[in-house]
Amino acid sequence: MSEKTTSENFRSKVVTQGVQRSPNRAMLRAVGFQDEDFKKAIVGVANAYSTITPCNIGINQLALIAEAGIKLAGAMPQMFGTITISDGISMGTEGMKYSLVSREVIADSIETVCNGQSMDGVIAIGGCDKNMPGAMIAMARMNIPAIFVYGGTIKPGHYQGRDLTVVSSFEAVGEYSAGKIDDTELMEVERRACPGAGSCGGMFTANTMSSAFEAMGMSLPYSSTMAAEDDEKADSTDESAKVLVEAIRNQLLPRQIITRKSIENAISVIMAVGGSTNAVLHFLAIARAAGVELNLDDFETIRDRVPVLCDLKPSGRYVATDLHQAGGIPQVMKMLLVHGLLHGDCITITGKTIAEILADVPDEPPSNQDVIRPWNKPMYAQGHLAILKGNLATEGAVAKITGVKNPGITGSARVFDSEEECLDAILAGKIKAGDVIIVRYEGPKGGPGMREMLAPTSAIIGAGLGDAVGLITDGRFSGGTYGMVVGHVAPEAAVGGAIALVEEGDSITIDANSRLLQINISDAELASRRAKWQPRPPRYTKGILAKYAKLVSSSSVGAVTDLDLFNE
Repeated sequence: MSEKTTSENFRSKVVTQGVQRSPNRAMLRAVGFQDEDFKKAIVGVANAYSTITPCNIGINQLALIAEAGIKLAGAMPQMFGTITISDGISMGTEGMKYSLVSREVIADSIETVCNGQSMDGVIAIGGCDKNMPGAMIAMARMNIPAIFVYGGTIKPGHYQGRDLTVVSSFEAVGEYSAGKIDDTELMEVERRACPGAGSCGGMFTANTMSSAFEAMGMSLPYSSTMAAEDDEKADSTDESAKVLVEAIRNQLLPRQIITRKSIENAISVIMAVGGSTNAVLHFLAIARAAGVELNLDDFETIRDRVPVLCDLKPSGRYVATDLHQAGGIPQVMKMLLVHGLLHGDCITITGKTIAEILADVPDEPPSNQDVIRPWNKPMYAQGHLAILKGNLATEGAVAKITGVKNPGITGSARVFDSEEECLDAILAGKIKAGDVIIVRYEGPKGGPGMREMLAPTSAIIGAGLGDAVGLITDGRFSGGTYGMVVGHVAPEAAVGGAIALVEEGDSITIDANSRLLQINISDAELASRRAKWQPRPPRYTKGILAKYAKLVSSSSVGAVTDLDLFNE
């Protein structure tokens, strides 16, 4: 669709085109349009409801609320479905290869329907991890008025006085394998970890991206940390529908909101809340769709100046509902704004600026809680997502360094060519303190699909090796991962990156303080190994994974599938 959305919309193309008007209107009458509806804006309701995952099971009710809200605001809704993949359920299986692929499918599906039906705007409602970046990529591409509604976070489970999340189940497997807990406790954790509807409860990928979208101005204030099952989530959805219709009237477009400054705001909030490594990959892709210049080094620049203010799982103590009670994302944003780390002049989907929205929020968090730390007592003085480079990752890699006593290790490489091989070795007790695990051929092309490594990293934590073992991969990490881990290594193994050249026993250095990722061999030896390396045949030759592997770009530019289609 042309960016001239006001002149290329549904009404100008269909309703007023003489002979075309009658047959098109006849079909719309069959789905509920009345005479007066043909004068209204047509608003898409992108509904990611499914019974596949608790993240999305409550979304249909929200979609119906949005539909009603759009009608009351004077526009005409048209609901359509889009997909979801449950990262938590597919984790550690072949199915996880489809997770990042689903981001592109979601983006393509929303773009296809909205542009194919010439819609005037869209409200997207999603829950699981890839719903959010997929929807935002589509919104940035289409540049029609749009708002994102988060389906909401899950409430924590409880067992023996501690809060549980889905990650608790993965870590319990590691504890069980290490002989630290018995069958009974393992099953009790499993039964209680996910008590109802909503996305995974810590500051994992879903809550990270919802928080970032609120900070960027594409979702309503406070909406990103609401519980899926609470009444305020329904109320916020209704308000989102009304705000979107007003944005359509005013032609407030996504690319007016998704700017370099607003993306910097989003990244600053990601650092302050201790968010997921996946946010790096997704914001590189969103920025590209919006035509905004952004690269890996920009994350490092922001990390250097923004402290971690929130004590949130996976490495901290609290979950997203606790953050919400402590003041939510607006409280975090106000602290950043007061200290010159947020662009207050950025416009939001409400039509107000960030500074206007935060005007009545206190400068400091409430004193009767410790989810959000005071400015002078942060969790960490700098952000937690470090960009590492070196001869093992010349394009860059992403390290999550919260919850680690010493963010550096030099040790012997333990090399695995798949996640499954690595996990088997950990559970069998074959990984020892001082080892640096290499998991390769799991990148965007090599996997394909860049699987998340929650099962191995949780098993490491469960075995008590979180501060003693490093893990490096060209795959990704779950938002629930923490420890001495480095992902998104680029170039990846499948294209001949140095991670493909590591041999068992090589000395490997991870040094987050120096932002270094290095294989400690000579340049001559590295060149000799590279000369002998041969690419592996593709794992898939048909279907969506084959297409994805053919099109996908490096993780260092967001693993997008439209990077070089026309030799840009």
